[in-house]
Amino acid sequence: MNAPTNPKELELQTVEFKLDGQTIVSYEGETILKAAKRHGIDIPHLCFKDGYRPDGNCRACVVEINGERTLAPSCCRSATAGMEVKAKSDRAIKSQKLVLEMLLSDMPDEGFKWVGDTKEEEQKNQHGELSTWAARMDVTVRPQLKALRREKVNSDISHPAMAVNLDACIQCNRCVRACREEQVNDVIGYAMRGAHSEIVFDLNDPMGDSTCVACGECVQACPTGALMPKGLIGSQTVDRKVDSVCPFCGVGCQITYNVKDEKIVSVEGRDGPANHNRLCVKGRFGMDYIHNPQRLTKPLIRRAGVPKDETAIQNPQDWSSIFREASWEEALELAAGGLKKLKDQHGLKVLAGFGSAKGSNEEAYLFQKLVRTGFGSNNVDHCTRLCHASSVAALLEGVGSGAVSNQVNDVEHSSLIMLIGSNPTANHPVAATWFKNAAKRGTKIVLCDPRKTDIAKHAWRTMQFKPDTDVAMLNAMIHTIIEENLVDQAFIKDRANNFEALKENIKGYSPEAMAPICGIPAETLREVAREFATTKSAMILWGMGVSQHVHGTDNARCLIALVSITGQIGKPGSGLHPLRGQNNVQGASDAGLIPMMFPNYQRVDNPEAHAWFEKFWGTPLDKKPGYTVVEIMHKITAPDSDPDKIRGMYVEGENPAMSDPDLNHARHALALLEHLVVQDIFMTETALLADVVLPASAWPEKVGTASNTDRMVQMGKKAINPPGDAKPDLWIIQEIAKRMGLNWNYQGPDDGVAQVYDEMRQAMHGAINGITWERLEKESSVTYPCLSAEDPGRPIVFDDVFATGDGKVKLVPADIIPANERPDADYPFVLITGRQLEHWHTGSMTRRATVLDAIEPMATVSMHGEDMTQLGVAAGDVITVQSRRGEVGIHVRRDDGTPRGVIFIPFAYYEAAANLITNSALDPFGKIPEFKYCAVKLKKGGEAAKIMGYGTNASGGSKLTSTV
Repeated sequence: MNAPTNPKELELQTVEFKLDGQTIVSYEGETILKAAKRHGIDIPHLCFKDGYRPDGNCRACVVEINGERTLAPSCCRSATAGMEVKAKSDRAIKSQKLVLEMLLSDMPDEGFKWVGDTKEEEQKNQHGELSTWAARMDVTVRPQLKALRREKVNSDISHPAMAVNLDACIQCNRCVRACREEQVNDVIGYAMRGAHSEIVFDLNDPMGDSTCVACGECVQACPTGALMPKGLIGSQTVDRKVDSVCPFCGVGCQITYNVKDEKIVSVEGRDGPANHNRLCVKGRFGMDYIHNPQRLTKPLIRRAGVPKDETAIQNPQDWSSIFREASWEEALELAAGGLKKLKDQHGLKVLAGFGSAKGSNEEAYLFQKLVRTGFGSNNVDHCTRLCHASSVAALLEGVGSGAVSNQVNDVEHSSLIMLIGSNPTANHPVAATWFKNAAKRGTKIVLCDPRKTDIAKHAWRTMQFKPDTDVAMLNAMIHTIIEENLVDQAFIKDRANNFEALKENIKGYSPEAMAPICGIPAETLREVAREFATTKSAMILWGMGVSQHVHGTDNARCLIALVSITGQIGKPGSGLHPLRGQNNVQGASDAGLIPMMFPNYQRVDNPEAHAWFEKFWGTPLDKKPGYTVVEIMHKITAPDSDPDKIRGMYVEGENPAMSDPDLNHARHALALLEHLVVQDIFMTETALLADVVLPASAWPEKVGTASNTDRMVQMGKKAINPPGDAKPDLWIIQEIAKRMGLNWNYQGPDDGVAQVYDEMRQAMHGAINGITWERLEKESSVTYPCLSAEDPGRPIVFDDVFATGDGKVKLVPADIIPANERPDADYPFVLITGRQLEHWHTGSMTRRATVLDAIEPMATVSMHGEDMTQLGVAAGDVITVQSRRGEVGIHVRRDDGTPRGVIFIPFAYYEAAANLITNSALDPFGKIPEFKYCAVKLKKGGEAAKIMGYGTNASGGSKLTSTV
């Protein structure tokens, strides 16, 4: 008899019952099937899937219960004290076998899904779980049943990622529950009646024409292969399965790679703490970018006499006229030698390094250590400067920590969720499922965004404020709470500072005064403010729509004030969560990949921290903060007389020639560098301007840790080797360091990754002290702060004290600061940039993923239908978008969720690079560019449109019409 051992399980009431004569301990309300599984007893089941609502519609799991006339489905029948159950009685087994035989009789002769290790098992188990259970129960189909097989259903292969073979469907409804209840996408339904009933997509559309977002939850749910990834059509044998973590957004979904013939052929979701088996289209179907023929496989050196032309749009495959192949020894000597020469000639301030949030914690730590100890300055940064630097600045100032207070799935305990400046269904799709699940349970979602995005369908209130008016809207809410005496006075007294200054500052921000400015009716502002203040638990989650403004830090200050004055922080379902964009933005920042902070946010100009790191690393260090991403670009173009002029750079896994604002200036600056070393997996726009290009490893090709948006440190494992002569990033960084004169000697498997991690753990001064390498290998994921080996980690922080000097939150008043550039008669539209579901960051990875590029192959600009009519264009037409800095030609997509006078462009497309247009004006505190606001004008066609070189959408433009 197995008794409960989990501490949480021990808190539950238990009951005992008999199963086939054995005493079983069950939790109160637990089903017979789940209790049996916990005790190692298998009962046949097909429609049941752990984590899904039990339906009991296949009847393969029926059992006999003493005293009851009919057999009961064990998947949805709760055990009760004293119950006597027989799963292996003659009656139960006969019924179980009959169900399996009838289902098997309808199966096609050739199956689509297979579980097994040999060709013999492939034939035996060709219908997945159904075949597996039939084999275990010794079920074969009688000829008379085969003669009654249903009519064949044609396959549907219209979707780029998934094949539909309803001939193998047993109508278990697992796919319906996956789509409607888990992911809440509401695409798959169950239609018709009786013998004609079937699974349908939308209004019985082909899957490829439906509103399917390709999360693949249905594929993972399907027990027979009626729905399956196209990559697994044919033999389902794989050589090995490797557990890891997703390399895309900051949610940090745990995954399993299926590897065959040294290629990743499919990806499955694991039951990780951030995703619980769920994935999105990128995580499930976007991994084949690593096998793209454009992968860099040999070191490259710029050919003598070939100039750096920042104006040319190069073919990424056609680099042979620019670079020649070289040995690693020659490339490393030239890469490091060029940097060292500039340092020796011009001093310690002339070099800079851009690290990556797409790599591991260990790479980030070593890279910033290289810049500080080898280059001799703090000129090191990464893409957090383009994402959440202003959020981190406000959080460090207000609560003493740049990390989130509560994890995403803590919204399960929220009675109100406020989403502001974030489009989670596109940017953090798995996180969005937790919001949609909460809404279905009755949680109120408040969506605050200039665009009415997909999550609006699930929102209680949508506050579609005018772009650039965040502070006006938030101060109006704060005003209401203070004016109507809804403040948590005990919290203010015991845990907050500077409340009186905040109270004084918001006197002029009444909802009535702010309504004309932000565009939200005063009564709505008051209603939402009251609900936020009086509800049991409220949580704010935000994205780059908050941070990427010149007033981004002020936006975040208002959010901190809002949760503080209402006491909505430091408890379940309440708090502050800036959703991280890339897979390791949090970890890279924690590891010190920012110019003003050592690891764990210890300021470089703090004498104590400075002295500690000089001793720890055994070398003198620069006492002044370094330059940030955008500032470095300006320092490259500084006059030669400037002692801080940047002359050489080492770029690891970043693509500033696509991601920086005002790209014409950024590309010009990169081309001016006397020496540029780029380490990447593809010939990016930045690599085209390099002197030396070093071929690196993709995430599935190395071992390392990443820290997700939830403060979970998670282990990524190596599935395959890098192609050709490409090398792991950690090895390359160490080789550059050696040639820069650093005496590093990290030893052990995978280039000493465990040793590097342990050093980083010491440098972070306790935050991850209890998360040893050995613990991560065993547990895969541990949440910090974690101070000892026995500490399980703290998913909620600030429950008793803030990380500030006095333990209290500092409230900082904010006033309205207009955008750096406002619309006018010449440039009447506002441009907002951002991500989209299928593509990520600068597109260097996702646009080389077969399925992702097939679903969303070209750049589009989203516009309101009335603006399109006024401009005289239809969905699919090409227009020119022009700002004071540049212009792009781009296809039009109708989206009535985008307000009039505003357009939205994703920034992943080099053919229509949105950042040619954006403004490089900086937030004075976070030093983050104003990506989310600049003035533009539109015209039909135009010169930029003529040189785009786009084809037409294969679907005839239907994909370019999207209304909310």
